[in-house]
Amino acid sequence: MLYLDENNFEQEVLKSSQPVLVDFFATWCGPCKMVSPLLDQVSEEMKDKVKVCKIDIDQNPNIASKYGVMSIPTFIMYKDGKDVAKNVGALPKSGIEDFINNNL
Repeated sequence: MLYLDENNFEQEVLKSSQPVLVDFFATWCGPCKMVSPLLDQVSEEMKDKVKVCKIDIDQNPNIASKYGVMSIPTFIMYKDGKDVAKNVGALPKSGIEDFINNNL
């Protein structure tokens, strides 16, 4: 799992040749902690289809603000440098997989 910050967001997400799922989270967020191990599994199982990354909104408020992240966890799918889909709130593993597959 790749952790993003303001220094690598553009390179790893916006310039990625592969679709990217970004989890906007905070260390104090209970639902974020629940989703984290599921994201690790999905990241490993779907690594040929999508790059899964996480970004801490407390450490990177400018990026969270730029993409309109108001609640966490928020998942945003990026393709060809553009945000193509957003989901606010925790999802079960099957929900994360569906969100990715529906937006590839």
